[in-house]
Amino acid sequence: MDQTALNLGEPDADALRVSVLLPVPLKGPLDYRLDAGMERPPVGSLVKVPLSGRTATGVVWPQEEGAARKNLPLARLKPVESVLPLSPFSQDLMRFVDWVSAYTLSSQGAVLRMCLSVPAALGDVPVRTQYVRGEIPTGPRITAARQAALDAASLDRPQTASVIAETAGVSTGVVQGLVKSGALRTVEVSVDAPFQQPDLSIEGPDLSKEQQVAAGAIKDRVQCGGFKTFLLDGITGSGKTEVYFEGLIEALKEDGAQVLVLVPEIALTAQWLKRFEARFGARPVVWHSDIGMAQRRRAWRAVASGEARVVVGARSALFLPYKQLAFITVDEEHDPSFKQEEGVLYHARDMAVVRAKFADCPIVLASATPSLETLVNADDGKYEKLILRERFGHAVLPDMFAVDMRASAPVAGSWISPVLSDAMTATLAAGEQVMLFLNRRGYAPLTLCRTCGHRIECPNCTAWLVEHRFKKELQCHQCGYMRPTPAECPECKSEDSLVACGPGVERLFEEVSHAFPDARTAVMTSDTMTNPRATAQMVSQIASGQLDLVIGTQIVTKGYHFPNLTLVGVVDADLGLRGGDLRAGERTYQQLVQVAGRAGRAEKPGRVFLQTYEPEHPVVQALLTSDGDTFMQAERQARQRFSMPPFGQLAALVLSGPNLADVFEYGRRLASAAPALENMQFMGPAPAPLARVRGMHRVRMLVHGAKRTGIQNIMRSWVQSAKPVSGVKIKIDIDPYSFL
Repeated sequence: MDQTALNLGEPDADALRVSVLLPVPLKGPLDYRLDAGMERPPVGSLVKVPLSGRTATGVVWPQEEGAARKNLPLARLKPVESVLPLSPFSQDLMRFVDWVSAYTLSSQGAVLRMCLSVPAALGDVPVRTQYVRGEIPTGPRITAARQAALDAASLDRPQTASVIAETAGVSTGVVQGLVKSGALRTVEVSVDAPFQQPDLSIEGPDLSKEQQVAAGAIKDRVQCGGFKTFLLDGITGSGKTEVYFEGLIEALKEDGAQVLVLVPEIALTAQWLKRFEARFGARPVVWHSDIGMAQRRRAWRAVASGEARVVVGARSALFLPYKQLAFITVDEEHDPSFKQEEGVLYHARDMAVVRAKFADCPIVLASATPSLETLVNADDGKYEKLILRERFGHAVLPDMFAVDMRASAPVAGSWISPVLSDAMTATLAAGEQVMLFLNRRGYAPLTLCRTCGHRIECPNCTAWLVEHRFKKELQCHQCGYMRPTPAECPECKSEDSLVACGPGVERLFEEVSHAFPDARTAVMTSDTMTNPRATAQMVSQIASGQLDLVIGTQIVTKGYHFPNLTLVGVVDADLGLRGGDLRAGERTYQQLVQVAGRAGRAEKPGRVFLQTYEPEHPVVQALLTSDGDTFMQAERQARQRFSMPPFGQLAALVLSGPNLADVFEYGRRLASAAPALENMQFMGPAPAPLARVRGMHRVRMLVHGAKRTGIQNIMRSWVQSAKPVSGVKIKIDIDPYSFL
């Protein structure tokens, strides 16, 4: 290109300069130039550009007004290579990327990487060769076989040669002969079949008066348009899904409108998908980490083009490039798995509200046990609260019982109390199902030597190895380290001296199999449910009555519907109350309400037994009296008294490195550089509860702001003021949920 055309003094110099944001951890967009004759791509366009000796895909990004930038001469800028034939990113998505970046103190490129998570979707879609009927040639004789193949072929619906041959009852050679003669015409067809669209004319179930009121409020807002947040607070089994389906239907009435339903875990999608398909005659587009790359490519492109009308997915579905997002639902909004703990640290529930605000559309946060943050926003009038307090149809809430383990202790070596055992016997005798809940994977959480007292730990982490007797191995649940279960103590070499301490679900399975040998029993954990297909199969077996007794971890607390399940036993109701977690009480209450909600969801009444050494604990009392409001009010007062979230704000720093002294040195530098601010506390450095993970030493620091005034600028300037230490990484977590 003529260098004079690149002179900054030329009036069209700015027109030849574009800002491109790339999915790499840079501070912001980079400038590129447009060569002569290249039409300026609209903001949001996906483009190919050179980057460090390779070609990268980025997005033409808007330049923030008033932002300072260092303009290089056009002659020194690298050229935009090409514009991809894909729909540009919407303005609301780009604003969302900028907002998430600023709030989480992550680079814009790191956030954009989540939007461009499927490189295969950015290239050409593979095609397959298929055939339709062409003109009948006059030369070759049309045999009976050829005529049958022609009759099987379609004029406008492409088919493969094998399908045509099978339909006609002929060989593929006959089909290929017709192709050579021109009687069958070749068509290149994308391997990605279009998604089936939901049928909005299918009648749903009759709604109760409570459901009608809640659904009406949501539908009215969808019709009016604009951003609004609803809290759909409904007890387990109250039909929350049918309520937000009404909002979904209303949104889809507008041409091109798209709907997003976020679910906390992949495991929850199995029954939800069946309900959706029964209600709308088609499956939604599914998005989560376990779908294959071809499915991810197909889904991403369908979302970007607007073909995907309804998307259900895990938290990463929030960053898909929707063309016209019109309605969002966050199901089980309280679930802690909505918090992303790696990479960009964000909470999907909170970010979904921001996404809806930028898209100017309504959002529904649905839960039987709303988080305190959401309840406070509803009480303060920021969210509209919709309440469902009746179970759908003839179902009623289960009866709750506390089993005082001090008065009704199990026999030595067992973990099920006589009271719970008797209830299980009666339930199974009646032909009904039992679920036992223990949120502890494996056989036992600790293996020690009875001779020397040695405890088997992970070589890479500050964590005990958990015995998994089904697999005959010890596992670290932090880093994934595994080793065969040894026959002798690794320390003193004593044989047959290793003993399992404490119960896990596998140990419970062993006890139940001995006590109820005729019961069809299964274990449901993340170790046994390794993919959505396995989970769906297990859920189907339980729902259809092929199993009598299910033992599970938190995976069984999700929103499943098992009509014949009438007894739930919580083996250790106190487990989640131990430790110093800010949300320990709230989280335990939510989890136990959810698992209790699996009982009595159809016409048969249910019972729930809570085995506890603290029956007087506020969490247990709230469950027994079904008075969650009083419990959450007490939680609110305690948090408010100490200015803890949501009334104050926390930010965590986690320092990690291979050398403990270096990690602490960086922590001391940060502590020395901490600013003296009113209503702001800087705590640490201190060893993390998990002081070593994957061979890296970990030190934590915590910042507490008495008010939610925006802690990001303070954190940014503070961290920049301390000289870093070589080899030590720093991770900043705004609004932390984990304190390990």
